[in-house]
Amino acid sequence: MFSIFLSGAISAQEKSENKQNVFDKGGDVAKMVLAEQKFFAMDYKGALNIYTDVLSGKPNDANVIFHIAECYFELKQYKDARLNAEKAKAIDPKANVYNSLLLGKLYQMEDMKDEALLEYNAFKTNVGSPKKVEESDVDMYILQVNTAKELIAAPVDVKVENMGDVINSEFEDKAPMVSADGKTLIFTSQRPGKSSAVNEDDGMYFEDIYISRWDTLKKMWSDAELIPGSLNTEGQDAATSISPDGKQIFLFKNDIEAESRGGDIYVSRLSSSGKWGAPKSMGKPINTTYAELGACISPDGKTLYFVSERQGGFGNADIWMVKRKTKTEWEKPINLGDAVNTVEDEGGIFLAPDGKTLFFTSKGHNSMGGYDMFKTVLENGKWSTPVNLGYPINTIYNDYCFSLSIDAKTGYFTSNRKGGLGGRDVYKVDLSNYPVLDKDMKKKPENTGPVMAILKGDIFDATAGNGMEAELSVYDEAGVKVGSTSSSEGSGEYFLTLLAGKTYQVKIDVKGFKPIDEKVEIKIAKEGATTVVKHYLLYKK
Repeated sequence: MFSIFLSGAISAQEKSENKQNVFDKGGDVAKMVLAEQKFFAMDYKGALNIYTDVLSGKPNDANVIFHIAECYFELKQYKDARLNAEKAKAIDPKANVYNSLLLGKLYQMEDMKDEALLEYNAFKTNVGSPKKVEESDVDMYILQVNTAKELIAAPVDVKVENMGDVINSEFEDKAPMVSADGKTLIFTSQRPGKSSAVNEDDGMYFEDIYISRWDTLKKMWSDAELIPGSLNTEGQDAATSISPDGKQIFLFKNDIEAESRGGDIYVSRLSSSGKWGAPKSMGKPINTTYAELGACISPDGKTLYFVSERQGGFGNADIWMVKRKTKTEWEKPINLGDAVNTVEDEGGIFLAPDGKTLFFTSKGHNSMGGYDMFKTVLENGKWSTPVNLGYPINTIYNDYCFSLSIDAKTGYFTSNRKGGLGGRDVYKVDLSNYPVLDKDMKKKPENTGPVMAILKGDIFDATAGNGMEAELSVYDEAGVKVGSTSSSEGSGEYFLTLLAGKTYQVKIDVKGFKPIDEKVEIKIAKEGATTVVKHYLLYKK
């Protein structure tokens, strides 16, 4: 939004210089210039104080009142912004053309779609410069309003519910991420937590990571608590995903000793004691001197998707992917391309248990206003055109960070929509009648079982009696390889997600050991996720 009013403020300065009969050069003109400088420096309170002082001598100057309105807007005091913008329009609608743009945005935020379109079109008509129209992004806002009209007129068949005070607080609660088995939910909150210190930049508590566990008997989430272990510090700690097996958390940290001043991606691993270890930097080539803002990993652990502001992208923050080379090394990161990334920020990523459907947050596609949640699918090596998840999952407000249960029946996300407990809240959405993993999301689901299932267990050296690292490959009935993963060195644990309702051929072939080649049937569970546990002993030849 700052860029929108930047050009408006420049226009106002030109107007002030051309109408020096309105202000005294040594007094009000100097104050206006100083206020403008403060505004550009994002000292909105300072600018507001000066504009208010100027207005005391010229109480009906519509141009000054507009500047007061834009200060209130940047301070997120939207009621005062609207009152002043409407007052400026009533006094002189031609005093500053950017007042129409500001009013349009304020009306859009209040879901006054027709009024917003009138103001946006008035701005386009009166601004007089195609370049200024382009710089203002007004066409994007008009598209947002029309998209909102279209999607609200055809809502998707879901039920959205605030998760209440079991999860949410009066503070900012955001980025809910669920493990593949549906039993662990993590999120980030700015409630008083590990530290009661306040961030000087925004006056809010530092972020901490919280956890909630699913109670199978009560069929409800437990009260959220600070996640046990060493994840949270006295500073900012923000979780961006939990791995499908529930044993790794990827998080964003802005550490003064990190490679990037804008923050890096870290990973924490779950110990055998049930506590999370101290986060470790992902290092190069994932982290750079630019900001890396979050990551999620594929079910087989072989591909990492992450958000970065590094050069080579299409906008400020883009989504990238990187393949694992070895246990500790990664290949060169690849940008997901302009089908997914735009000149706007992309983020809030979650890879579905099918390993090919990526959910993300953006306002660069067909957003209803602010940030919306989208999905794209990797098909034949290319990412499909992103699809808006629809209303009421998305709204005219900011909606972020969609994650999905393995049976594709429940989603979780963050929104600052009206009706919450305070700030942003965590919401859940019943997707029983809305198959978000299907190509045609609006058709009714054809079955009542889970879309995906879990195959997990461990691989042991039968002679030595310890877990071992080995490649496990899975083939369908036609002999096509549909998945593979590597067991962990030491524990021998492996984890894989597969389509339910099928019979697979599991193969393990390690040099010096007798191969394993057996059928595994994965049935469709009547309720929840199907989990098949298989333990394998490898005998030496």
